[in-house]
Amino acid sequence: MNLDAMRATNRVFEEEVVAKGDFAALDRVYASDACILPPGAPMISGREAIRAYWKAAAAALQARALRLVTIEARQEGQAIIEIGRAEVDTTAGANALEIKYVVVWRQEGGLWRWQIDIWNANG
Repeated sequence: MNLDAMRATNRVFEEEVVAKGDFAALDRVYASDACILPPGAPMISGREAIRAYWKAAAAALQARALRLVTIEARQEGQAIIEIGRAEVDTTAGANALEIKYVVVWRQEGGLWRWQIDIWNANG
């Protein structure tokens, strides 16, 4: 298990996708056949659909910064399962949005990428 590679991918999501609004950078985060399971919405598969989802979600939340914190990561066969929490700073509210998540990682092209991503807000 390569925690440094996981941290690097998570930084792409934090710094390029959320902070800079570079949704094309999601191609460096998600596996080509990834799926996300957002709260209160149907499952979304494939990078193009995932990019569209995150672009709309970031605009709706008025997200300006995000911090991912790995609580636990363990290798299960060819996958890594990460349990974590996230804090999202928005311009819409005074308090950061707190989220818990699970990501199933897999290697693609020699890099660790998010295969399955599910999350929901605390509270």
